[in-house]
Amino acid sequence: MKIEDFPPGIYKQQFQYRSFAPPPVCCSWTWDSPDIHYLLSEASRHIGELNGLSLIVPDVDRFIQMHVIKEAQTSSRIEGTQTEMDEALEEDPEEISPEKRDDWKEVRNYVEAMNRSIQRLQTLPLSNRLLCEAHETLMQGARGEKKTPGEFRRSQNWIGGATLADAVFVPPHHEDLPALMSDLEAFWHDESIFVPELIRIAISHYQFETLHPFLDGNGRIGRLLIPLYLVSKGLLRQPCLYVSAHLEQHRAAYYDALTAVRTRGDLAQWIRFFLVAVNETAKKGVLTFQAIHQLRLTATAQVQTLGKRIANAQLLLEALYIKPTVSSSSLATQLSISQPTADRMISEFQKLGILHELTGRRRNRVFYFKEYYQLFTS
Repeated sequence: MKIEDFPPGIYKQQFQYRSFAPPPVCCSWTWDSPDIHYLLSEASRHIGELNGLSLIVPDVDRFIQMHVIKEAQTSSRIEGTQTEMDEALEEDPEEISPEKRDDWKEVRNYVEAMNRSIQRLQTLPLSNRLLCEAHETLMQGARGEKKTPGEFRRSQNWIGGATLADAVFVPPHHEDLPALMSDLEAFWHDESIFVPELIRIAISHYQFETLHPFLDGNGRIGRLLIPLYLVSKGLLRQPCLYVSAHLEQHRAAYYDALTAVRTRGDLAQWIRFFLVAVNETAKKGVLTFQAIHQLRLTATAQVQTLGKRIANAQLLLEALYIKPTVSSSSLATQLSISQPTADRMISEFQKLGILHELTGRRRNRVFYFKEYYQLFTS
């Protein structure tokens, strides 16, 4: 199949509405566009550089969780959640205002779905089964938990509009889903066809979003599929590419590019958009890892000035790389130290310029590792 000749699909008449039926994607793909060759080369180069840094940064697992939380927060924000990064870092629902807990729960579920899925890849290949497991985790205790979590839909869904009659887009009929999802899964693993991995995941993301196989949560699972695919194929060792940040920043162009494939068969434009997103995100990821490395050298040197408090100070610093916010009470519990000792340690970190007060409150104050935190919010 030539990318430039991609047939968008057909509409099938159902009872009082028409559903969209895209063609299967498990086939060889070629293209004539020189810009796709160039963008693929650039994206592959920067993905390789990002992966290389993730392999040489000491204790890289400490920093990956921030990448995962950033991806969860921005992917969920595309769907309309209002959870900020400092709230996404919070693990206790009691610390979140009641009106924000539903949004917060969706973000925390995304973090859990990502972490579990990456762990599952050690024993289970990327598959529809894995995506269903991720979907079940995503929906647990959140909005949409009654919409058959962990199962492909057995009824028609739609995008936009109040009913099927005025929907903006109607995905394939549920009876067509099993064959199309099986075809997509085969596309991920068919080694008899030559398709560069970044082209394969670009097409896969489009196909997944068009199939919309779940009753809810399709956007988030479709974006979760991107790092899962890259990790499963060995392009990344860790899920350190948060493409959702670029997609959220260019949300209108993101949806327009997907729609252009369905309406005009313009798969080439979607692939260009996707490769630019991967390339820009990978370049930013490289800069982030470089900044983390330099920041770690500086901060480690700073805590070496704390004399007999160095041991606990080093433990606090390492904990801040995993969660860059801390309160005096949580620090006392975490390090099994007295409250006055925790207060003094936070004060010392403030003097060093590592910690800054975040809440503006007199009591129950929260402090954050400002320079590190801002690497994931700028």
